[in-house]
Amino acid sequence: MRTLLLVMSLLLLAGCQSAYYSTMEKVGVHKRDILADRVDKAQNAQQDAQQQFKSALEQFSSLIKFDGGSLQKQYEQTDEQYQACNEAAANVSERINSIEDVAEALFDEWQDELDMYTNPKLKQDSKAKLNSTQRQYKQLLSTMRQAESSMAPVLDSLRDNSLYLKHNLNAQAIGALRSEFATVERDITLLISNMNKAISESQQFIATLKQ
Repeated sequence: MRTLLLVMSLLLLAGCQSAYYSTMEKVGVHKRDILADRVDKAQNAQQDAQQQFKSALEQFSSLIKFDGGSLQKQYEQTDEQYQACNEAAANVSERINSIEDVAEALFDEWQDELDMYTNPKLKQDSKAKLNSTQRQYKQLLSTMRQAESSMAPVLDSLRDNSLYLKHNLNAQAIGALRSEFATVERDITLLISNMNKAISESQQFIATLKQ
């Protein structure tokens, strides 16, 4: 029963997406335009996530330097940063998923329309451009997914730190978390590096789509 419901949901979603693309084409917005727009939005989401994870690292740095004051407030700020990072990460994943949806529709349509050509030279040229665009897209998607996956260990650490502080509101808890800072800092540095690579490739891909 669950499998049937899942299949029905996917078919319904596919139908909604198809109707959306058809409606947009009627007003002059084609799948290529939608793909470029979604890649741009994913790029913005990654930039926002970078800033949010940097902010969480700053809060963690402030936490381990704690020297008197309200530990409850420190916990609340730490948890707030974790929740914000979690939300930013979910937004990045959602944006990447939306790219996959329209990219598949675009490439399927492009492949089908190759059979409509009567001019062999134009068909060959269009096929070459399709293959080149697909290769660039697959590389971009792989880079984006790599950046996405690099958020997971950071989120795990931030959640663990928040939970540990919640259940141990004392100076000893701060001392225990100090040893975790170097790992979190390293993971966030890697995350930012991976996202910068994805952002750079996004810009190149958008330029390709607009040619």
